[in-house]
Amino acid sequence: MSAFPTALSAAADRVEARLQVEIATLPPSMVRDAMAYAARGGKKLRGFLVLESARLHGIGPEHAIASAAAIEAIHAYSLVHDDLPAMDDDDLRRGQPTVHVKWDEATAILTGDALQTLAFGLLARDDAAPTDAGRLALLVSLAHASGGAGMVLGQALDIAAESAASPLDLDAITELQRGKTGALIEWSACAGARMAGADTAPLATYAQALGLAFQIADDLLDIEGDAALAGKRLQKDMAAGKATFVSLLGVDGAKARARQLVAQAQDALAPYGSQADILRDAAQFVIARKA
Repeated sequence: MSAFPTALSAAADRVEARLQVEIATLPPSMVRDAMAYAARGGKKLRGFLVLESARLHGIGPEHAIASAAAIEAIHAYSLVHDDLPAMDDDDLRRGQPTVHVKWDEATAILTGDALQTLAFGLLARDDAAPTDAGRLALLVSLAHASGGAGMVLGQALDIAAESAASPLDLDAITELQRGKTGALIEWSACAGARMAGADTAPLATYAQALGLAFQIADDLLDIEGDAALAGKRLQKDMAAGKATFVSLLGVDGAKARARQLVAQAQDALAPYGSQADILRDAAQFVIARKA
């Protein structure tokens, strides 16, 4: 039986606990309450990838937990902003009202801002990496992955595609998703190597394939998923006429491509031998998940 579900659940609990402790130290305010709300729940896959990649490099959770919490703070901020009416205009997230619905748009904007700055504060902590050099490498790389060359760029391309004269082709969608979804997944998977000053190439290759498989799975869930399990509205992309991996490849073609990407991700872990079996199982989980 795979050890992955247990490892993912344990990582999620550990990461969320650290995030909530950090948020609780802030002065009382609606923003603090909304931060705690936005950071609650979810799979915490990115935090898991940080802790697991650290383990592969001989670094225990006590020296990686702040980095795992940091990437989940960035992810939470991105979701809060992505749900806003000016962006994806969603009213449900993880089965609960989105932050701008529960509070208001101004609070949601400020909540996202505060979660983002919290992330970089966490990366400066002693328990973000064993060395100063490792912490600096994480800080610099996360600034790149989350900003105008990474996640934010991907979001901007996604918004631009909604009003484009013609739908995106497969190459354009792939490039868009490398930023919007893939950049933070790649940062997470490479975090342990950066902490250790090791080669990031195998884990980067793993994460690039994993990130695209994750997005294809999301596109499939939008068509085939259960809204109650997903905790959000589905079939929005289809209703809006957006080009997705499913609209371009078809359901069967998208599933086949996702399986190919999972195999590529798993093959990239060869240098780590059996020590990377949980990461191999994580890749399989990405296309088997129901939410």
